[in-house]
Amino acid sequence: MGEEKWCNIPAEDVFSLFDTDINGLSNEEASIRLARDGYNEVSSKKEHGPIYRFLKQFASPLIYLLLIAAVITLFLEKYADAVVIALVVLANAIIGFIQEGKAQNALESLSKLLVPEARVLRDGVSMVVPSRELVVGDVVLLEAGDRVPADMRLFYVKNLRADESILTGESVPVEKSADTIKSGCVSYGDQKNMAFAGTLITQGQGRGIVVATANDTQIGKISEFIRESKEISTPLLRKMGRLSVILSFVIVFIAAFTFIIGFLRGYDTGEIFMASVSLAVAAIPEGLPAVITITTAIGVNRMAARNTIIRTVPAVETLGSATVICTDKTGTLTRNQMTVTQIYTAGKIYTLTGAGYSPEGDFLVDGVKVNPLEDKALVETLKAGVLCNDASFKGTNNIDGDPTEGALLVSGLKAGKFYLPRKDVVPFEPEQRFMATLHEKEDGSKVIYVKGSPEKILQMCTSQFDGHSVIPLDKENIIQIAEQMASEALRVLAMAYKNVPSDVTGIEAEDIVDLTFVGLQGMMDPPRDDVIDSINKCKNAGIRVIMITGDHLKTAYAIAKKIGIDTQGALSGNDIGAMSDEHLSVELDTVSVFARTSPEDKLRIVKLLQKKGEIVAVTGDGINDAPALKTADIGIAMGQTGTEVAKEASDMVLADDKFSSIVAAIEEGRDVYSKIQKIILWTLPTNGGQGLSVVAAVLLGMTLPLVPLQILWLNTVTAIGLGVPITMEPKERGILKRPPRSPTESILIPLIKRRIVFVSLLIVAGAYLTFFLKMGRDGDLIAARTVALNTIVFFQIFYLFNSKSMYEYVYKDLLSNKYMLLGIGVVVLLQLLITYNGALNSVFSTAPLMLIDWLTIIMISSTVFFLVEFEKYLYRKHYLS
Repeated sequence: MGEEKWCNIPAEDVFSLFDTDINGLSNEEASIRLARDGYNEVSSKKEHGPIYRFLKQFASPLIYLLLIAAVITLFLEKYADAVVIALVVLANAIIGFIQEGKAQNALESLSKLLVPEARVLRDGVSMVVPSRELVVGDVVLLEAGDRVPADMRLFYVKNLRADESILTGESVPVEKSADTIKSGCVSYGDQKNMAFAGTLITQGQGRGIVVATANDTQIGKISEFIRESKEISTPLLRKMGRLSVILSFVIVFIAAFTFIIGFLRGYDTGEIFMASVSLAVAAIPEGLPAVITITTAIGVNRMAARNTIIRTVPAVETLGSATVICTDKTGTLTRNQMTVTQIYTAGKIYTLTGAGYSPEGDFLVDGVKVNPLEDKALVETLKAGVLCNDASFKGTNNIDGDPTEGALLVSGLKAGKFYLPRKDVVPFEPEQRFMATLHEKEDGSKVIYVKGSPEKILQMCTSQFDGHSVIPLDKENIIQIAEQMASEALRVLAMAYKNVPSDVTGIEAEDIVDLTFVGLQGMMDPPRDDVIDSINKCKNAGIRVIMITGDHLKTAYAIAKKIGIDTQGALSGNDIGAMSDEHLSVELDTVSVFARTSPEDKLRIVKLLQKKGEIVAVTGDGINDAPALKTADIGIAMGQTGTEVAKEASDMVLADDKFSSIVAAIEEGRDVYSKIQKIILWTLPTNGGQGLSVVAAVLLGMTLPLVPLQILWLNTVTAIGLGVPITMEPKERGILKRPPRSPTESILIPLIKRRIVFVSLLIVAGAYLTFFLKMGRDGDLIAARTVALNTIVFFQIFYLFNSKSMYEYVYKDLLSNKYMLLGIGVVVLLQLLITYNGALNSVFSTAPLMLIDWLTIIMISSTVFFLVEFEKYLYRKHYLS
């Protein structure tokens, strides 16, 4: 068909293309096509199972080095060392598997929308067949309550409406038509003569010819988008991956260098080889992955308390680095509840307060509250909306029926209760664009109330009611008012009435003439109460908000301006389709509102933003959002209104569907990253000190101050006991007033690099000083190593207090974190245990110490606290003064 869509082709031509007619295919032809094309099912194959996800946890250069170290130590018959290293690796893999176990069920969820059966015409006879046996050219019969089994071009409709929210994201049912659409490329929401697989028929009847099945349907194509979308690595994982590679190369180089130097100096080959292994064990931060996992897991729990359910742990940090949020409009920025906000009648414009389906609110004129029952024209306008209505009120915020009619019902309830017995109805049909109802008044006379599009209603009106009497119709003025309301993104309906004799018992469409106009009601899906404040918080945080919606362009743009989204104009799906990637990329610099978009448009926008270096968060609730949710750096699904497909394709789910919850999650994400930086700030210098102690011993031709098992003990026990409490630090003030981190910023910022060198050298110097002092005093190598071991531990404890803040002084806040104090207590008790327990002495090559040893250890190791705080003073004086 080239660029032409099915909606642009006359129905009779579609029949010709598939060699069929309105009586459907023959059974024989359907069987032939089914045999040729196979069953029509959307693929839902799972790509990765639990074994793959578990093995994936070992895919890290640091883990590779640890595994190599375990094998070598086992070969050298250092069984205790080998077992402990293996246990550390296994524990880390188990934690990662549990925390990162994302269910790959997005494609399976699509299959739930496939209709098990469909009613078709075959040989002119109506019959029910399994939906997977439908073929192109089949004629399908549709009625209210049916889920559409395939994409089809409608050729007959009778008051047909379809809920296409899973495809377009918009909740208002779409009126369907059989007429050919003349324009070229149109979005789903504009293809009135098409019915799409998976959508729901809410009203009326229709017939259509199947033009696409299975993976060729719009849902099937979305399935392919999901399958083809890559699992995008998060900023933290990318940075940690680069850090792991760098550390691996550095550690391997230093270990190899140490082995070569030792070998050339005449060391025993086995001894120097073990020394090199111990160096690698000392330098590798084995506990770092586990502590980072624990940090993000704590962030997950905090987000859950703020109505944000995290499905993948790395999503916590990714939110903190987000630079752009691409959000849907309906249900996220707005309430997804139509609300009448303006009424025009008898020369006055009333503003209605309140939002949603709660019948609470006031009527204002020029900002002044008025009694609506004192204006007879307003009363008639409200009565028309309530009585000419098929919706019903089921309690606060609960409407049964069409959202538009629900809004009219609620606007009337805000003034009072209106009731007149209904005697007949002319139902709404797209062709006539109005609905009329006949009612009996208290005095036995009858009245017809009518509502519909302003153009249609005014065509049928010959007069208007001014609240006192019936006067000539001022059609031009009313049209001008209706256009003004529409320009404010309001959906406008006109109300009219006609008094008829008491003997009238029924009405037909032909009777709806010579009406009296009473008023206009303008409604919209209003913004959520907290959205404007949340948008402002995003601006302060340096985060750009982009609206991508299936709604009309004018409506989307008006809502965006109302809630404070900065944009220079708006683009439609047609505009996007006509642009090259280069042109659209330029437009993305200034345009933040995109309407009438398709899944392809949304996915394209996300990819272009990522190509520009942005960290993109995407919200969505429908099937149409799934490809973009999966491709984005962070996909955010709606928990209340979201489809299972959207949820399974996402990284996180909003339990309350509120945009403000995203902002709260971003705050938590930034806090998580800040704490991860502090963990690295503490871990790498302390590991560096341990590694340098081995290098120094080999270079100087000395005995090792620590044995490998002691080094592994340090890495494991202190990383958990001292590293984890950093995650419990209170959230920093003003964290949302900082700009997002640059996506290209290294996780090893200059301050951390300086601190690694400074603290590592300090730890090595202190450890050797206490080692030599003990050797000089007692000449006991095991006791000297025990002193060196405890010196390094207390260096880590004192430096832990420094790491409470990267730049701020901590002396005023030393005891604020009770978990840190508890962790220090546990580590000290464990050190006392391996120092004074006889059984553990033999395992860890330790010996009991005297009081003078402890005094020396504390005096020397505490110097790190004062020196680092002084370094902060110099930094603040030099850079912040």
